[in-house]
Parts: sequence; structure tokens; C-alpha cells
Amino acid sequence: MAEPTLLVLGADPPPRLGRLAGRATIRYADESTLAAQLPLADVLLAWDFTSDAIRLAWPGDGPRPVWVHTASAGVDRLLCPELINSETLVTNARGIFEEPIAEYVASLVLAMAKDLPGTLELQRQRRWRHREGLRVAESRATVVGAGPIGRAIAETLKALGVTVAVTGRTARPGIHGADQLDRLLTRSDWVICAAPLTDSTRGMFDARLFGLMQPSARFINVGRGQLVDENALVEAVSKRWIAGAALDVFEWEPLDPQSRLWDVPGLIVSPHMSGDTVGWRDRLGEQFVGLYDIWSSGEPLPNVVDKKRGYVPMHD
Repeated sequence: MAEPTLLVLGADPPPRLGRLAGRATIRYADESTLAAQLPLADVLLAWDFTSDAIRLAWPGDGPRPVWVHTASAGVDRLLCPELINSETLVTNARGIFEEPIAEYVASLVLAMAKDLPGTLELQRQRRWRHREGLRVAESRATVVGAGPIGRAIAETLKALGVTVAVTGRTARPGIHGADQLDRLLTRSDWVICAAPLTDSTRGMFDARLFGLMQPSARFINVGRGQLVDENALVEAVSKRWIAGAALDVFEWEPLDPQSRLWDVPGLIVSPHMSGDTVGWRDRLGEQFVGLYDIWSSGEPLPNVVDKKRGYVPMHD
């Protein structure tokens, strides 16, 4: 039997796939060559998970891979109606990014509570100005998104003494339904967005939701940039409807140097790095090789995305 053909989209730097030698014919594609090579592939690895090439090339002619794996938690960049309605399995990188993102969110909460940005700026100015920080313990947080990342964020914040409510699409034990979000926002000190990007969540954080938050509340987005109306957020922070915000994801990335988001007082901007720790690419490669072992043995794959929902369902 011929070796399966594995097509890798993006290879800078390339994944370490040496363990697949003799078990797969590995080909590489970029955005300009993907469409031509797609009919030749049994498996497609979306190593460049920032590309829209798969969504654009998938509706073309010819056979399609039976399995697509993306080296990311989100799958919004690759799903299109033709892929959603196909028999192709889609898996994601669940298990890689949860703890690093939770740590990053905790660092932002602590930094904003203790005004570390202000301290660093005053140090730069050589100014001695005493201030009082906020207590993190006994504060309240709402985490929007009940997947593995949202739950990891909740557990990490709980370790800091924060009372945390998690909201998901539907209510279930330990999870509030989407219909409870308005009520929770009115009493939260921290609002953390870790939801998947779907048709129902796109633009969900708008002027209305920011208007429900307390003037002392701070907003953090580590989900997807398109979940937030950035103009509404700028207005909310600038007019002090909320006390501050931190964005790690944006509607357009990389963020334009001329974007006004860079200059909003009280807004922390970071370059989509919350889940990226030293060695993360190696861990992604190891995860894919392990999944390939399972797939080639004929066993059911974990991390299978519900393509119609746009994420991997949690099984409580």
C-alpha cells in the first residue's frame, strides 16, 4: 500500500516530522501552491494557522484530504461551507495552549490591578509617585467561553482568590448559559473573552455589553479579534465607561502601526502571544505526530471539531 500523502501548509520554521519517515510522503505548500496540491493529499496539516488559504482553496475541483489538522485552537480561518458539509475530519491543537494562555491572563489581571504599566512609565520618567493597587483576591471575574482555554483561565484565577463565573453557549453544571451574561457583566471586576469565533459570537462585545460593565471593570480578549467591536472598546476605555482593557488579538493582524489602539490610555496591546511559550512549535509538532500515529492505526482521533459549531465540544 502506498504511503499516505501528508501536505503541510506553511513551513517557516518547518514542523519536526522526522518520526513520519517511511510512513508518509510529505509535501509542502504555500498559499500560491495549495490549490494545485490539495487533490493529491490524504492528510492536510495547517501549520500556518494564520492563513486563509485552506478556506479559499477547498471549494475547488478534485479529491480532498480525509483529515485536516490545524496547529491552533481556533478553526475559523479554515472552515468554509464545502469543508463543513464534507466527510473530512478536522482536529485542532487542544491541549497545547490552555495553561500558557491562562498564565498570560493572570499576568494581565495582576499587572492592571497593581498598575505595573504605570510603574514602568514612572520609572522611565524617574518619577517617585506612590499609588495604591487593587486587591485581586475577592474580586469577581466572568470568563466568556467554556472550552479548555476558558476553564484553564478560570482555575488559574481561582488560585488567586478570584470568584469566577464561566459562560458558555448553553448552561450545564458549573457553566452559565449565554442568557446569564448580561447579569454577570454588571457585577464583574474582570471580563475575559476566550470564546470561539462563530456566526453567533462575531462582534458580541459591542457598545451594549461594554455599557453594562462597571466603571471599575477591566476587559481582556485572548479569543479572536473579531469577537470585539474595536471602535466600541476604544470609546468605552477612552470615556472611562470601563477602567481599562488588554487585547492580545485584533480584527486585523498584525496591528497597523497607525491604528489608534496603540495610543488609547488604559489599553494594553500585545501581539497575539498569549499562548506562545518557548518550545511551543516543537510541542505542536509532537502533538501532530502523535495524532498521526492514532489516525494511521485506525483508532478514533481526539480533538475532533464539530464543524457546524466551529469548536471541539466539551463533554461534561
